[in-house]
Amino acid sequence: MKTTRRTSFALASVALLPLALAGCTEKSTASTDDITVTANDDTCDVSADSGTTGNSTFQVTNNGTKVTEFYVFAEGDRAMGEVENIGPGLTRQLIVSLPDAGTYQLACKPGMVGDGIRQEFTVTGDSMSASDESGQLAEAADGYRRYIRSQVVALQDTTQQFVDAVKAGNIDQAKALFPVSRTYYERIEPEAESFGELDPKLDLREADLEPGQEWTGFHRLEKDLWVTGPQPDTNAIADQLVVDVQYLADQVNAEDYTIDPTKIAGDAQGLLDEISTSKITGEEDIFSHTDLWDFQANVDGSQAAVAALQPIIDERNPELAANITQRFADLDAELAQYRQGDGFVFYDTVNEQQRQELSRKIDALSAEVSQVQGVVAGA
Repeated sequence: MKTTRRTSFALASVALLPLALAGCTEKSTASTDDITVTANDDTCDVSADSGTTGNSTFQVTNNGTKVTEFYVFAEGDRAMGEVENIGPGLTRQLIVSLPDAGTYQLACKPGMVGDGIRQEFTVTGDSMSASDESGQLAEAADGYRRYIRSQVVALQDTTQQFVDAVKAGNIDQAKALFPVSRTYYERIEPEAESFGELDPKLDLREADLEPGQEWTGFHRLEKDLWVTGPQPDTNAIADQLVVDVQYLADQVNAEDYTIDPTKIAGDAQGLLDEISTSKITGEEDIFSHTDLWDFQANVDGSQAAVAALQPIIDERNPELAANITQRFADLDAELAQYRQGDGFVFYDTVNEQQRQELSRKIDALSAEVSQVQGVVAGA
C-alpha cells in the first residue's frame, strides 16, 4: 500500500467522525470514592465488591514483579474497560462506564496472560439508556463506531488479499501484504480485545503461547513466511484468519454494538501503550521487522479516538487539546523519518538511540492522552 494511500485513508476515516477468584477478598460496597486495586503476582485485592450504575474509577497499583493488566468484564467476557502494561511499582487509573445493573467480573492479569485472577463486582441502580448521554457524548460514540466499522471493512479486504497470496504460494506478495492488512487491525485492536478470546486468535505472539495452546493468526503466518516456509497447516491457519476477522466484523456491525465515550479515551491510551511496551523493543513483529507499520497504525487509531472526543476536550480543557495536537504532530514527524517507498524501513535497521527518541515522543504524547479519560468522565 502506498504511503499516500495510507495517509488519505486515515484522514478519510477520521473525517467520518464528528470531530480465578483465588487471591481475591470480599470487601464493602463502593462509595463515590475511587476503588483501589492492589495487584501482586498471585493476588488481586479490590477495595469494593459492588457499586452503582454509571462511571466507576479504579486506581490500580502493581506491587508484584510482573507487568500486569486490569480488566472489567461483562457477561461473555466482553471487556467494558481495561488498563494494560502496568509495570511493577506503578499505579494506573481506569474509568469505566457500567450502564446496566448486573454482575461483572474484575480481573488482574499478572504477566498479561491467561484468564487472570478474578472476582465478581455487583452493580445496582437504574440502567442508563443512550438518551442519558449528552449530545456531545452521543456524537462521539456514534462517530467512533463508524470509524471502527470502516476499519473492519478495510481489514476484511486486505486480509483476504493477504490470505489469497499465502494460499497461492506467492511468498513475496504475501510478505508485502502482511503489514498492510495488519494496519487496519492495529488501529482498532482495543475494540477487538473486547470480544473474549478474539484478540489472541488474531494477534498472539509465539513468545506468549501457553502450554498446549493452539497458535493461529497473523504472527503464526508471519513465522511461516519469514522463517520456516509454508507448513502443512499454513493454508488452514490462513483460512481461520479470515473466519476470525469475519467474526470481528459481525460483532462491530451488530445493531446492539455500542461504545461508551470513556472507553474511547481508554482505547486512545491503550493504543499508545501498545507501542511503548512490546512494540518499541521490536518484540511484536519479531520475524518480519515490520514494527513501524504497526507503530503508525497505533498512532492513527489513537488520533482517531481523540478526534471523536475533540469537541469535549476543546470545551473542557482547551490547553490539553492543544498539547495533544502538538504531541501527535511531533510523533508523526518522528515516524516520517523512517518512511521508505510504499511503507517504512525494517525495524531491525533502527538503532537504539533512534528507538529511544521514538520512545520519548510516545511517552510525551501518552502523558497528555492519559488525561482524556478524566476529562470525558466529567463531561
